[in-house]
Amino acid sequence: MNKVLLSILILVILNNCSTNKKLGFFGKDNKKEVPIVNNKTILTKQTRLEQEFNANLYIKISSEKLNQNSLNNQNDSGELAYEGDLQRIGKYKFSKFNDFDFISPNPLFYNKDLIFYDNKGTIIFYDENQKIVWKNNFYNKSEKKINPRLNFAIKNNTLIVTDNVAKYYAINIDTGELLWTKTNIVPFNSNIKIKDDVFYVVDYKNILRSISTQDGSEVWNLKTEESLTKSNTKISIALDEKNIYFNNSIGDITAVNIKSGQLIWQLPTQNNNISQNAFQLSNSELVINENTMFFSNNKNEFYSIDTASGLINWKTEISSDLKPVIIGKLLITVSEKGYLYVADKKTGNIIRINDLFINYKKIKRGQTKPTGFFVGMNKIYLTNDDGKLIIINGNEGSILETIKISSGKISKPFINESKLFLISNGSIIKFN
Repeated sequence: MNKVLLSILILVILNNCSTNKKLGFFGKDNKKEVPIVNNKTILTKQTRLEQEFNANLYIKISSEKLNQNSLNNQNDSGELAYEGDLQRIGKYKFSKFNDFDFISPNPLFYNKDLIFYDNKGTIIFYDENQKIVWKNNFYNKSEKKINPRLNFAIKNNTLIVTDNVAKYYAINIDTGELLWTKTNIVPFNSNIKIKDDVFYVVDYKNILRSISTQDGSEVWNLKTEESLTKSNTKISIALDEKNIYFNNSIGDITAVNIKSGQLIWQLPTQNNNISQNAFQLSNSELVINENTMFFSNNKNEFYSIDTASGLINWKTEISSDLKPVIIGKLLITVSEKGYLYVADKKTGNIIRINDLFINYKKIKRGQTKPTGFFVGMNKIYLTNDDGKLIIINGNEGSILETIKISSGKISKPFINESKLFLISNGSIIKFN
């Protein structure tokens, strides 16, 4: 009987705490950290409908560590040093893509300068004032008809390029001069990671290739299971000091020794049928933080994996192919339907859910999908394929402002040198 009374008393106390906004994950009036286990109600890893949860809960998301660039080599961008006034201060123009709604091109920043490409694969080097320093195209007439889609990485003053035409090559970034060029057996389908004098890339056969930046010679390769259909999503590569990790088109997560190419572990995340329908699977980028890998997919799965063993720490139900953000003990992501999730990165328990599409009409929100987000100085900036940028108070989850950037899709946001860059079809817009 005493145990029953004690249980009722605990529930009453927790309920009273949950009604006070200032007694959230971090209290406004008391900045001392409150352990999550002593917090108000949380959502554990169970089946649930997607809806707001603890929507008014105050959570201090900012940290003391601010990153200057959203395109870092480790994939863990964290909180970015941006608190601009969103004043447009420049536009980088390029010829429009004919498939912009289905691709996610990334610029490359070289100090304050920017490198991008156009619909025919012409590489363009812009200075910080949007003036073209040089532009070059290394494709023949038939290759240009394929509409090359390029991926960039940089090592010192060498620009590494891979594409969907099955070519890979290196350029002197200062002059635009071609240093060497090679051809692969199939096109490439991943971002590029560089460590020392080697870059790593995955092709459409789900083969991870280690290639010299000096001359393009292959150091080693590792083949994983190939899908029967072409994947609709770009493969993500992440690395740490010892290993390189990637998620292939059928959902396998693979860890490989970065020097030898030896398989360390492999974790299948999908059933065998996915190899026949790989185009339906869309994964987020991999993020590595404190020996833990975080990623999600459009199959309502969000994973935390131990990078040493490949074992699953936890798995929860969030449907998102956007790159998650880790800040301190918090994990932040946005779902396909426009819900902002704040969770405990150690347990996967959901602390707060906010509806960021709350001002959309039902038909419109069903047609709108987020394209990316970042966290900067207590605010969250979300871009959508309807051309809108939504600015959110990260601590409270409330919408501060919605800005129409373009009449069509805009890319995920990029930060460089405390400036914001958004790609619309035909231009990259630069903001203070």
